[in-house]
Amino acid sequence: MNGGTIRLTSAQAMVRWLSMQMTDEGERFVEGCWAIFGHGNVAGIGEALHQGQHGTLCGNTPFPTWRGQNEQSMAHAAIAWAKAKARRRAHAVTSSIGPGATNMVTAAALAHVNRLPVLFIAGDVFANRRPDPVLQQVEDFGDGTVSANDCFRPVVRYFDRIQRPEQLLSALPRALRVMTDPADCGPVCLAFCQDVQAEAFDWPEDFFAERVWRIRRPEPDAVELAEVAGLIRAAARPVIVCGGGVIYSGAEDVLAAFATRHGIPVTETQAGKSALAQAHPLNLGAAGVDGSAAANAALAAADLVIGVGTRLQDFTTGSRTLFSGRLVSVNVQGYDAAKHGAVTLVSDARVALEKLSAALGDHRVAFDGAGRAAWLAAVDAHCAAPAGEGALPTDAQVIGAVQRAAPEAIAMCAAGTMPGALKLLWQPAQGGYHMEYGYSCMGYEIAGALGLKLARPEREVVCFVGDGSYMMANSELATAVMRRVPFTVVLTDNRGYGCINRLQAGTGGAAFNNMYVDCAVEAQPQIDYVAHAASMGAHAVKAGSIVDLEAEIAEARSRAIPTVIVIDTTAAPGPGDGLEGAGHWWDVAVPEVGDHDSLRDAHARYIENARKQATAN
Repeated sequence: MNGGTIRLTSAQAMVRWLSMQMTDEGERFVEGCWAIFGHGNVAGIGEALHQGQHGTLCGNTPFPTWRGQNEQSMAHAAIAWAKAKARRRAHAVTSSIGPGATNMVTAAALAHVNRLPVLFIAGDVFANRRPDPVLQQVEDFGDGTVSANDCFRPVVRYFDRIQRPEQLLSALPRALRVMTDPADCGPVCLAFCQDVQAEAFDWPEDFFAERVWRIRRPEPDAVELAEVAGLIRAAARPVIVCGGGVIYSGAEDVLAAFATRHGIPVTETQAGKSALAQAHPLNLGAAGVDGSAAANAALAAADLVIGVGTRLQDFTTGSRTLFSGRLVSVNVQGYDAAKHGAVTLVSDARVALEKLSAALGDHRVAFDGAGRAAWLAAVDAHCAAPAGEGALPTDAQVIGAVQRAAPEAIAMCAAGTMPGALKLLWQPAQGGYHMEYGYSCMGYEIAGALGLKLARPEREVVCFVGDGSYMMANSELATAVMRRVPFTVVLTDNRGYGCINRLQAGTGGAAFNNMYVDCAVEAQPQIDYVAHAASMGAHAVKAGSIVDLEAEIAEARSRAIPTVIVIDTTAAPGPGDGLEGAGHWWDVAVPEVGDHDSLRDAHARYIENARKQATAN
């Protein structure tokens, strides 16, 4: 230290600075860093992280580093952790130059779509360019400033390339500003040139002073507030669509009080599910393509749809065919609030609901909740254990078994059949649902369960994953075993991509390249998922029936490592098949011409439904 400065490498300065960024609850905003080292980050960032974890670089509190097995999946664990923390804290993730960095691009896109904070620190080329082209460098023949890390630009909220040490003085605060801003919240990428990581600089001491980042709560505009309150007063059949913004705002109890006081029923998106417990008498369940009969009937009849904290994705709106009434959108991000021609109320969800309730006073609408009771009774019957022996269980029966065995668990998933089935059928307690369905990324499940359980160690976590997603990314199961993070994986094996196979058939296509039996292979695979999971150290078992599944879920609670329960399921029925009124049309374009009747019939149905779509805004 000399004259109010401290001499550190750029990487050391970054780690030290991150360790001093706090929440208003006295915790680090960036808790630590997931890392897989390579030549582009091991010598610079790796040395700094070692000092952070084992030395005095970060004072008396270590800045931890966790090793992953795959750059994409360790980033998924970081994202799930941030989601489970309601965006109030985050993790960093670092990789080397080249494939390590580009492996993280998919995870960055997932975080961007879901508006979740994560700090990607990717190794980059040499700023001085002396050794160009270095190992794993992607060269642009027409632009010498481009590297592989430019792939991050469209999938992060803020991108910066660190080519001089002093650039961190502005880049790091900008990164945290984005990650802690509820309107701009999302991933950040710092592409860190590998020679600059190791370069020393005399940093101002006050750069490392502790800083508290508070999550602001934007207040609504008075004119917008009055307009929306007036629309609610004038509506005879208003319905709320609850999105993830309710949870990120911490507005769950405020939403429950608002709905109860004013008699307005609530429907749910994937991200908003479990903000309101299913037991709440005004919770009608899932909205849209994977929606309940009660929710979709209410939305179709609504003269005012009130979106709260939702970006109104096509699954929620039935590809713009479900809502016919006026649309209001309460959202902290003006971009999302203005979608689909909505009347906007740009505000934090909790603040907006509180102020709307005050403006409405004792105003209350009459709502007949008979449809809700009928729907829940149908779900219970649909998810009941099979009466006979021998037939493979459906996904709905698997969900029913887990519901009975672990009613207070957090159910989590990401892709395939189960997201729609869980949104439709799972009946959570408050906070009992964690779904990545903005990007619907196959392979998120195992890593996401790891991150979720790290964030919520007091809750039981049940990860639903199909055989297809499990095959894509399962390696963080080994990380969970090494770190002794217990959660339960229910692996449903339908011998292929059953969800897309059903979609293929539903759009008039022939069975092709989804189920293993319809693939061009020399031999049908005989994959032993139990042996595979056990080889990574998990407790793994095959459940021969729904009764076995329930018993194994109960047994899993006694273990300090992950439990993987494999169960064979039928590939034929969809999650809502046999449930009257379940689901809604989804716009998946069908070929205009083809050589068989099923395709022509599917295209005719497609044209009929497409005519119902509202004009896009």
